[in-house]
Amino acid sequence: MSLLKKAIAEFVGTLVLVVIGCGVAIVTSSSQLGGNSAAYVIATALAFGLSIIAIAYSIGTISGCHINPAVSLGVLIYNKMTGKKGFGWKEFGVYVLAQILGAGVGAFLLELVFSQSGIANLGLGSNEVQGYLTGFNQANISVQSLLLGLLVETLLTFVFVLAIIGVCSRKEFGPQGGVVIGLTLTLVHLLGIELTGTSVNPARSIGPALVAMLNGVYEPAKELWIFIVGPLLGAVLAALVFAYLEREKAAKAGAKA
Repeated sequence: MSLLKKAIAEFVGTLVLVVIGCGVAIVTSSSQLGGNSAAYVIATALAFGLSIIAIAYSIGTISGCHINPAVSLGVLIYNKMTGKKGFGWKEFGVYVLAQILGAGVGAFLLELVFSQSGIANLGLGSNEVQGYLTGFNQANISVQSLLLGLLVETLLTFVFVLAIIGVCSRKEFGPQGGVVIGLTLTLVHLLGIELTGTSVNPARSIGPALVAMLNGVYEPAKELWIFIVGPLLGAVLAALVFAYLEREKAAKAGAKA
């Protein structure tokens, strides 16, 4: 499969993730539709998780369905650590560009859909540190709150990318891989939505944050560094940890033989 076709698949996949995931977040957080917090969290978590499952079985055989710069970085680091070929720096750069463009177009489509509805969340489902980290004082966000947000995003991405690498490194998990990954994304969203909105995906945060600026909403862009640095750091840690554990397992198996 050509790199161009892989890039198109990543563009489309990330666009769909943002449209469905952030779109559901917009609708379920709307005060006109009730604004129930539990319903918002569950619906949004399922929207992102189910989107991943659908996309994985659609474009997985074309690009691997990264649709996330953190996942791409984790795969890159894991390949470098284990000597595996097929996904290097060139592929990484092309994938990330396609993912960011897809997220941006997806966020712009949401802006078009909801701009005249009167129910739009002007942030378009973008990420910010939430009440549990700010002491429910969004007007005065402290450095401590931002650092806690960074920690949350790092930990959640670590769990997510660790699951992805673990599933994708074993051929016997192939048919069920998309379901496992989608459910893992749902899981981290259930915890993270009320803490950071749950990014674990820099592209998913960049697109809505930039388009939200068209509505005069600048806080997501100001906090964007959290949702870039945290996921990338979590992905690197996941790749390093899994490569180390896998190497230890192989060494023990060799010693027994």
